[in-house]
Amino acid sequence: MDLVELTEFIIKSIVNDEEAVSVKEFDSEDENTMVIQVVVAEDDMGRVIGKNGKCANAIRTLVQASSALKDNKYIKINIDKF
Repeated sequence: MDLVELTEFIIKSIVNDEEAVSVKEFDSEDENTMVIQVVVAEDDMGRVIGKNGKCANAIRTLVQASSALKDNKYIKINIDKF
């Protein structure tokens, strides 16, 4: 499972509206960095970010740990709403 699929699986496990979830990878200026853009429904934004950003940080930690096992790139996850 690649990092974008992993991120999408985690996000879809959290939200109520799975159909509104969009996860895409974008190029970054640094070759050792991967940017993942996550877009969710406005109602699910609180679920994904969590209290004080704890859920979002946990997602970033899981994806970063998976990256360390494969290609060892730094992962940036941007979370946005519709």
